Amino acid sequence: MMGPLLISIYVFVLAIFVGFEVITKVPPTLHTPLMSGANAISGITIVGAFYTAQTGNVALSNILGCLAIILATVNVVGGFMVTDRMLKMFGQKRKR
Repeated sequence: MMGPLLISIYVFVLAIFVGFEVITKVPPTLHTPLMSGANAISGITIVGAFYTAQTGNVALSNILGCLAIILATVNVVGGFMVTDRMLKMFGQKRKR
């Protein structure tokens, strides 16, 4: 019988291989929009971290949830900044 930890590790390793194969097949011109979208999806991490950190007693899950909220927020803000910069690069130039 496989325990839940072993199944989680199996899924994680498969996700690494699938993610690597998908990212290497993306043309370079689409790499930046794909990464910006992936950063925006990090918002889901924030929701999960809020759920994890909401318990009343201080435990390791609260600390990890708080750390996940901070890191995911940095990732989301960075993703939007990259997207904004990219859109300005491809947008029409204003006449002065």
